[in-house]
Amino acid sequence: MEFKHVSVLLLEAVEGLAVREDGIYLDGTAGGAGHAREIASRLTRGRLIALDKDPAAVQVARERLKGLPAEVIQADFRNIPAVLGELGIPGVDGILLDLGVSSYQLDNAGRGFSYHADAPLDMRMSGEGMSARDLCSEANEEELERILREYGEERFARRIAQNIVRAREKSPIESTGQLAELVKLSIPAAARRTGGNPCKRTFQALRIAVNSELDALAEAIDGAFRCLNPGGRFAVITFHSLEDRICKQHFAALCKGCICPPDCPVCICGRTPRARLVTRHPVLPGEKEQAQNPRCHSAKLRIIEKI
Repeated sequence: MEFKHVSVLLLEAVEGLAVREDGIYLDGTAGGAGHAREIASRLTRGRLIALDKDPAAVQVARERLKGLPAEVIQADFRNIPAVLGELGIPGVDGILLDLGVSSYQLDNAGRGFSYHADAPLDMRMSGEGMSARDLCSEANEEELERILREYGEERFARRIAQNIVRAREKSPIESTGQLAELVKLSIPAAARRTGGNPCKRTFQALRIAVNSELDALAEAIDGAFRCLNPGGRFAVITFHSLEDRICKQHFAALCKGCICPPDCPVCICGRTPRARLVTRHPVLPGEKEQAQNPRCHSAKLRIIEKI
């Protein structure tokens, strides 16, 4: 299957990085190499490091970036400091994270991310470690409910968790089709008729848990920021409220200065802002982009600059 992925907010993200032709940049989520290729094409004496933990994405990115000043490495973006350390790069001038699942991962039924086709229940971006099948087989009812409620914001988390546990006592839940059917049976008919496909929240929750996405994001933001040179920019594209909340909170903390009480005559905390907001409000896809790529409708771009 051809690796298809439409890069969201392509020009907005790359322009927001203020790419210099001699700068060093890092794309922590190479995917189909759309953003990476746009960044690398603007470099002459500069260099791009592109990471992805999906081996299929790494292979495609290497092919699509041939002839450009770019290097592609299979790695999780939470390991950005370690990767740059191994390459002997003390700092970079811009970092981009484009979160979420690529169109290739969603459309390739065999990866187990989609509820639209029956396939093995996998959802691992790296192809390694615990799968969604393992999670549905081994997690207790309370843990499954927590995952569905916290990561999927699912109102019927308890009923879905109960039905998963009951069903697996009879036979293992091994396919996306089995899980999708369980979710539909767990949600009242009236609720199923509103808010899109009723499986979306459960599949999102399990995918986040399997790939430790939120923990990885929080760790990656802190680690990546330390690797930015002064004046370097950090751009993050999120696709759901949980990701965006983490990004917004971490960026706000980096941009926050004095935290002394308002009635304190002079600053005693000594805290100064470490970054400034480049985008005071998130950048959203325009109507034209949303019409061409419906999957981008929830995307938000936030950018900060290291002081």
